[in-house]
Amino acid sequence: MSLRIVVTVKYVPDATGDRHFADDLTVDRDDVDGLLSELDEYAVEQALQISENSDDDVEVTVLTVGPEDAKDALRKALSMGADKAIHVEDDDLHGTDAIGTSLVLAKAIEKAGFDLVVSGMASTDGTMGVVPALLAERLGVPQVTLLSEVSVEDGTVKGRRDGDAASEQLEASLPAVVSVTDQSGEARYPSFKGIMAAKKKPVESWDLSDLDIEAEEVGLEGAYTVVDGAAERPARTAGTIVKDEGEGGKQLAEYLASQKFV
Repeated sequence: MSLRIVVTVKYVPDATGDRHFADDLTVDRDDVDGLLSELDEYAVEQALQISENSDDDVEVTVLTVGPEDAKDALRKALSMGADKAIHVEDDDLHGTDAIGTSLVLAKAIEKAGFDLVVSGMASTDGTMGVVPALLAERLGVPQVTLLSEVSVEDGTVKGRRDGDAASEQLEASLPAVVSVTDQSGEARYPSFKGIMAAKKKPVESWDLSDLDIEAEEVGLEGAYTVVDGAAERPARTAGTIVKDEGEGGKQLAEYLASQKFV
């Protein structure tokens, strides 16, 4: 028996960089370095753990939608241990929102073939967290989301979802879509051997025509969500300094009260 796992990953702007909007109010990705979304590293890790703990023949494919530089995210996942990668790149994808992205991912997943889709809980740039649910709906399969623990056995995916007051044990028959949180286990660091091996692993490149998607369905024109305006974040100002000359505690309390912190 074989198990086909597809892990959706995203190439995102470095959160430590100075990010800006372009003239069309999309993120100016040329103005900041990018990397594999940290939350997607947990998804790659969980897929690899399922593969390592399975008696079946498991193939782990990483899939991303993005510009040429998005291949860097795929290379990172391949160096961690994924078997192959798929990159969907098309100029008409510029400005695609989460709903459009879910369409592209779903078409690519169907074309690739799958038993299990694993996603991170959200991307570190958009932080919407809706793509896994949208994927499950488009693929017509069950979703088991926000898992801090996941496993596959006898055609069933099982996992634990931790809430504020309780934990739930969930399961679904394959094929299915799952998303994992940053509590699912620390992602492995690529070894030198893994980095070298990644250079020989296959990376397929598809565009919209390969997925039978019209340009009008994606991009800014096909987006269901629109950014109406954006402004630069104000520069940080000097804070208020309270000197303790016997009344420091009182002054601090008065300041906190004036700011409605207490």
